[in-house]
Amino acid sequence: MRFVDEFRDAEKAQALAAQITALCEPGRQYKLMEVCGGHTHTIYKHGIDDYLPESITLVHGPGCPVCVIPMGRVDDAISIAEQPDVILTTFGDMMRVPGGQGSFFDSKAKGADIRMVYSPLDALKVARRNPDKRVVFMAIGFETTAPSTAMTVLRAASEGIENFSIFCNHVTIIPAIKAILDSPDLRLDGFIGPGHVSTVIGCRPYDFISAQHAKPLVCAGFEPLDILQSVYMIMGQLAAGRAEVENQYSRVVPWEGNPKALGVISEVMELRPYFEWRGLGFISHSALKVRDSYAAFDAERIFEVPGVRVTDPKACQCGEVLKGVIKPWECKVFGTACTPETPIGTCMVSSEGACAAYYNFGRFSRDRVKEAIRT
Repeated sequence: MRFVDEFRDAEKAQALAAQITALCEPGRQYKLMEVCGGHTHTIYKHGIDDYLPESITLVHGPGCPVCVIPMGRVDDAISIAEQPDVILTTFGDMMRVPGGQGSFFDSKAKGADIRMVYSPLDALKVARRNPDKRVVFMAIGFETTAPSTAMTVLRAASEGIENFSIFCNHVTIIPAIKAILDSPDLRLDGFIGPGHVSTVIGCRPYDFISAQHAKPLVCAGFEPLDILQSVYMIMGQLAAGRAEVENQYSRVVPWEGNPKALGVISEVMELRPYFEWRGLGFISHSALKVRDSYAAFDAERIFEVPGVRVTDPKACQCGEVLKGVIKPWECKVFGTACTPETPIGTCMVSSEGACAAYYNFGRFSRDRVKEAIRT
């Protein structure tokens, strides 16, 4: 299959692995962060880390939008869903995310009308078919999905659909990376940049990482050879003493981003003063809200929401996983109390979550033994 098979060639992968090993400085340990949850799943689905030398450790970043949503926002959405004549629509991976008062599935079991959709436009269809109901779309994601939400608001406005609104939880990636770089408990040598987000924002917004923090970043695709080539490009920069932004995923990511997508986001949404991220706390200008000119489609202005901050369960260490401080298997409840069937933390719920990747692709015991041997 074109654009798939040629990026899964085992011989090319072995050749790249040998070149990566040759670039490693003897005695030095390298720690690289893959920002996007999609990369995490590629790495563990295809065993990419087994191609890398022991001196290179891959850690996981905050690039899974479901994983970073705080429990209080889940409770706010449930509060909206449980109000009279409301239909809450959401992507499937949000259904089991635990809030302080349970999950969407729990609320649905109690009688709330919560429906899974595949896109914001599906939510708009629900609104058209149910004119006597107030239909709310749980808008979530990075800049990757924000354009489709914004386009749906514009469509609703143009069609005069008055019973549709969005509960906006879109976040932006750059402030989160800044927060990680400023974190005192993490030392990184470079970043595997998020491919999906970069299709919208381009590569230029990452310039501060090389200019101010002297770290290389390579925007990467999602096939196995994409990941290995990105690691090779990062290691090449480190070996040469360079720190630059490079684009491995040039077949998809334009350097300047997608101006039309950015334009539609800007038309409908603006930055919030601050927003809470699970594991990272409150980060300034890190999320989007609906502009005043589209207030009629803003669920936060239409409905009263509790807006209460909920503390994560003490046993859950999703925050440390999201910052790359610990590996998933180092969490006290990983694979025991917390599994995909009975998740405690969001990283085990989401299809892009690091804990789910480790668990689903059998990295429960092998990595534990591997790491134990190293120490």
